[in-house]
Amino acid sequence: MRQIVLDTETTGLEPALGHRIIEIGGVELFNRRLTGRHYHQYINPEREIDAGAIEVHGITNNMLADKPVFSRIVDDFLNFIGDAELVIHNAPFDIGFIDAELKRLNPQAASLRTRCPVVDTLALARGKHPGQKNNLDALCKRYGVDNSQRELHGALLDAEILADVYLLMTGGQTSLLLGGNQDKDGGDNNSGAGIRRLNVNRARLPVIQATAAELEAHQEKLAQIQKSSGGQCVWLADTPQ
Repeated sequence: MRQIVLDTETTGLEPALGHRIIEIGGVELFNRRLTGRHYHQYINPEREIDAGAIEVHGITNNMLADKPVFSRIVDDFLNFIGDAELVIHNAPFDIGFIDAELKRLNPQAASLRTRCPVVDTLALARGKHPGQKNNLDALCKRYGVDNSQRELHGALLDAEILADVYLLMTGGQTSLLLGGNQDKDGGDNNSGAGIRRLNVNRARLPVIQATAAELEAHQEKLAQIQKSSGGQCVWLADTPQ
């Protein structure tokens, strides 16, 4: 399963008031593993950035003066996400801004949700941790994700951090899985077609008995354990005398 963990930075809080996207960052997951592929783009919003927004992400109009406008990058962005499942923290915010940008280019444009399924990690976190803080910094602390470089919000860095949080929040540690098929929530899916049963008519496995020398070496090892443990060797206690 292909997923894109996505984040945006904007000029303000309300696309209905004409606020625009100024940065998009996304990282690719395939079968719940980071692939190393990512998308990152700064965008000229063609309007002033609110002072409050600058305090959050530190991006100024001067920094974006030579960057492309959204219409110049939209094809690359849509090609990158394709029809992957999008993983977004507070998805209505980012989807609302992306939809607003798409409708500026084409008033008949459908919502991004018609192109891609969306997982809102904020809603997911609220369901798992009701009554607690569930912003990205709080989740990093809760799941032990290093966010020490996150002095200001940044779309690509936040997407990378969110990917770690999402994998931990939905399936725990995933790097040590031993080849089981995974469902979309990260659990091993070993039911139905995933089960491999042994043939009942298979040949019996041979039973290889220990040799006399091996049995003697085993008893010597037990005697050593008995001595070093002060007579507490549990295996020797069960050995016939």
